[in-house]
Amino acid sequence: MTTAAQLAALVGGTVEGDGAVQVTGVAGLDQAQAGQLSFFGNQKYKKALAATKASVVLVAPGAPPRGEKTYVVVQNPHLAFARVAQTFSPAKQHAPGISVKATVHPSAKVDATATVMDFVSIGAGTVVGPRVVLFPGVYLGEQVSIGEGTVLSANVCVLDRCTIGARCLLHPNAVIGADGFGFALDMSVPEHVKIPQAGIVRVEDDVEIGACSCVDRATTGETVVGQGSKIDNLVQVGHNSTVGRLSILCAQVGLAGTTELGMGVVLAGQVGVAGHLRIGDMAKVGAQGGVISDVGDGAQVMGSPSMPSRPYMRSSALFQKLPELQQELRDLKKRLDALEKGKTSP
Repeated sequence: MTTAAQLAALVGGTVEGDGAVQVTGVAGLDQAQAGQLSFFGNQKYKKALAATKASVVLVAPGAPPRGEKTYVVVQNPHLAFARVAQTFSPAKQHAPGISVKATVHPSAKVDATATVMDFVSIGAGTVVGPRVVLFPGVYLGEQVSIGEGTVLSANVCVLDRCTIGARCLLHPNAVIGADGFGFALDMSVPEHVKIPQAGIVRVEDDVEIGACSCVDRATTGETVVGQGSKIDNLVQVGHNSTVGRLSILCAQVGLAGTTELGMGVVLAGQVGVAGHLRIGDMAKVGAQGGVISDVGDGAQVMGSPSMPSRPYMRSSALFQKLPELQQELRDLKKRLDALEKGKTSP
């Protein structure tokens, strides 16, 4: 339990109301009860702000009129909420040690502070760093490297020679380093001839990769996921792609091989990107966008094929009116035909 004033100091905010009010946890505006903290970050939730039972609410300067409760004023309520929520949900601690049910190759190096749970398999020459946590069923191939403080959830696979940085979190069933999808067609047989995928995957520090997501190894060289990037569930990162640092890939995004994402790129749900393209720094692609050409730095695109967001929105509004416009064209054609017929009558 802590006070509103203490939490305000944590997030660099100022208290309006009773700074001594006790906070026991966090919740959304609609679900919050007395003793809990919530946040207001979107004008859509003005009614919820007025009705919330939360004892403390994080708000931005100039937020709507507020009732008689305690508020903490911060520049970014959403970010402040994340910081506060971390204090009430600290990372679970695991006792170090290697389960007797794990399989560790004699040449592997596992730090004494690491946690290796049941049915983990660690291959030859693999290095597991300090305070790493490997949940049941994790498979590490040969010559893999896992950085300090990284957590691999149940059934994660990291295949031969791939590297995972420090403080990463991989959710269940993520696969790092499966073969890239590379084939050459030989019509003389005919057959698809597999191209050996001899490269690796390099995941940098502070990356999170969601459940059942796959990052394919490079044909040659590296597939890279940059520092601080966050990848949602069911995402496919193709061979030799580069995900720039601090990028966000939402659910069911698919990157074809040799895609390059700059820094801070955001790809919304179900975005598909064709191969050999670059999406520039801080660019954003809307949900279900289909990217078939390069996207410039800072651009915002939508649609399939993708186009700048504003023209896409105008086009979408027009599309809904097509039946009416078609009828108007038919009516105009009938009138024009009647006029033309009148001109040619004897």
